[in-house]
Formats: sequence, structure tokens, C-alpha cells
Amino acid sequence: MRGPGMEWTSTVDTLAAQAAASPWGAVREALARIGEQEAGVRAWTHVAPLNAMREAGETPSQGLLQGVPFGVKDVIDVADMPTGCGSAAASQAPCTFDASCVSLLRRAGAVPVGKTVTAEYAFRAPGPTQNPRAPGHTPGGSSSGSAAAVAAGMVPFALGTQTGGSIIRPAAYCGVVGFKPSFGGVFRDGLTLTCESLDVIGWHARSVADAQTVARVLLPFAPTAAALPELPRRVAVVSSSPEQALDGDGAKALQDARHIFESHGVACVDVPFEAAAAIAQAHNTVMQFEFARSLEPVARRRGDRLSAALLETVRQGFEIPFETYLQARHQQAQWRAQWSDLFGEADLILTPSASGAAPRGMASTGASAFNRIWSLLGWPCLHLPTGHTAAGLPIGVQLVGRFEADHDLLRWGRSLHVRLLEAR
Repeated sequence: MRGPGMEWTSTVDTLAAQAAASPWGAVREALARIGEQEAGVRAWTHVAPLNAMREAGETPSQGLLQGVPFGVKDVIDVADMPTGCGSAAASQAPCTFDASCVSLLRRAGAVPVGKTVTAEYAFRAPGPTQNPRAPGHTPGGSSSGSAAAVAAGMVPFALGTQTGGSIIRPAAYCGVVGFKPSFGGVFRDGLTLTCESLDVIGWHARSVADAQTVARVLLPFAPTAAALPELPRRVAVVSSSPEQALDGDGAKALQDARHIFESHGVACVDVPFEAAAAIAQAHNTVMQFEFARSLEPVARRRGDRLSAALLETVRQGFEIPFETYLQARHQQAQWRAQWSDLFGEADLILTPSASGAAPRGMASTGASAFNRIWSLLGWPCLHLPTGHTAAGLPIGVQLVGRFEADHDLLRWGRSLHVRLLEAR
């Protein structure tokens, strides 16, 4: 019997190649893994039976992801599955249509096998998911189910969303690759939006190579130019957050990554990110203002089914003056275009994914202090799992790329990750 943390031995490219002979083989394997481990991990809110998929009359399309199973965070629609948003307030009726991103993945041959657990309306109240790589520690949030399903080896990749740190932090805590594309990079039709100016659809994967393959399907940006160097020339290092201190494990992971990059000829330069505090405050303003207006209809009709924390955030959001929100949005647009002013000639930014390893306990999903500034800026982010702490908990680092340079970030991230893993 497979234990938690057992990874797929094949890349999604290999699984797709094998689908020519056995179209449902990888899906059948995913469902078996879910059946064996779900009672302990609790990553799913809905799993589709194989016979139901077959009876629907759809054989996996030939394409880049033919026959590859994947999970979908339960704020993203999948036809014939409910979108529960981690809340008793949401409808449990099956959806009629796929979200755009799910449909595009189906078009490439991938098969959605179920819906993964999310925090309540992708906010703070944790779901039931356990961390398969760190029992007794939070899996993070709000894309907890997606990260845990990949970490447990149930599926090779799973869709998630990020408003503050909801893709990168669960990736860090569960020890998997997490990719948040540039804002607007993935079509959001069929997503239950909470923050119009911040929400991004991304994914967790077992490797950067797998994340790249998914990106080839979902991201409209031009692929990486063949002339791009194998490694970035210059990396800006941002090692602190105005909101939270980096602990010893987080600091060591960052320094270890920096030393390995430098040993391969990458110039790493400390950059004092003086605008970080203002950006974090702007994120808080935009998030609360938009979240309040998105959730107000639910709070008005079914407030008795929502958590006190969510209702309080809705209340606080309506107290923010419209002029304050507009100023934050104006600053957001200005900062997004200021890579060169803020980071000079850096190709990438190296920064923590979280303050350290997953905190013990399940009452909180952890803090997004090392994520929210990049979410406001809308720049693409990639979590690289690099190893474990002395206590055996997953640890890693985050790379941030220029706006809409997602494929460059993934290509460089893949090259750098290989070197980080070789040095373990």
C-alpha cells in the first residue's frame, strides 16, 4: 500500500504518451491512490467515479495532456460537479459548464477527477485537509486540498487560486512545486471570484517540468525564446517582510539557495525593498474592499452559515472609503510597471515562500506575509521545494519573475531547481 508522499514516477508528458495505449490508465491509478489515502489526507470534496466519466461519453482527447488526471480547487467550476467553496452557504448543485481553464485542460486531453478542499470562500477558515508531508502541521491555505493531493501522490497536478498566498504557501508547507501566473494570465471564467483585482488561477505540480507542461496549455504568453540563457545572470534577493520575521529554517533555506546559485555563476544581490510595507498595506486595502463586495450577497442571504472571521472581514471592507481603494488601485498599477526602478537589471527575485516550515496545528493556515506583495504586483511566482528542516518538515524558496514573463520564470526555475536538488 502506498503511503503519503509517494510521488508519480512519470512526468505528465510520459503519462500523456502512455494514454495512447491506455486512455484511462492514469485516471484509474489516480482514483486508486485517492481511495487508499483520502481517509487520512482529506484533500477532496468530490471525486468522480470512473464509470460516470466513461458513461459521459468522453474519452480523453489526444493532446499534450492526454489521459492525465488532475484536481480542481472547489472554487472553480467543473461540469457535473458541485462548487462548494468550502462553505455550507454555497449551492451544492452540479455545475452545467466547466470553467474556462478546466475546459482548456480537457481540450488538451487532461481529465478532472474531482474537487479539492479550499478554505471557506478561499479565505482563512481552514478546511479538513491534513498535511501528508508534515502530520500535525497545517497544509496551508486556501488551496490546501490541491497541494496535499499532489504531495500525497494522488494526482500529478491540481489547480488552485491565489489572492494573497494561497498557492505558494501550501506548496511550501506540503513540499510541492507551486506556480502562480501573472495576473490575468489564466482566464477566470467559471471561478468564484472574491477579489477582482487580485485573484489568479495557478497550479501545484510534482515538478517544474510538469508545471511547464500545464503552462503550455493555459498561458497565452509567447513561449520562452530559444536564445534565453540556461541560467539567469542576476538575481535580486529580498530576504525580509515588513509584516513577519523570517525564522531560522526559512533563513537557512534562502541562504543555501543563494550560495548554490552563486556557485553556478548567478550574481545574487541584496535589494532593500523599501516599498514593501506600502505594497502590503495596499494589498490589504484592495483585498478587504473587494472581498466585502463579492461576499456581501452571500452574507446577506446566508450569513448564519459563514464564519465570524469572514463576516468581520466583510464588515471591515465596507468601512474602507472608496477614495482609499482607488488610491491603492492606482498605486498597484504604478508599482506593477516598476520592475526596473525597484530591482534594476535583475532577471528574477529570490525570496522566502513563507516565514519557515508549516506551523504545528490546524487552527490556522499560516500567514501570507511573504506572498501578498507579489500578489498585489501581479508578477508570476514559483515555489521550489529544496529539502527538509532538521525536524523533517518541507522547506523551500520562492522565485518571482517579471510581469507576463511566466515562461522565462518557469524555464529558469527548472534549471535552478535541478541544481538545488543536486546539492542536497
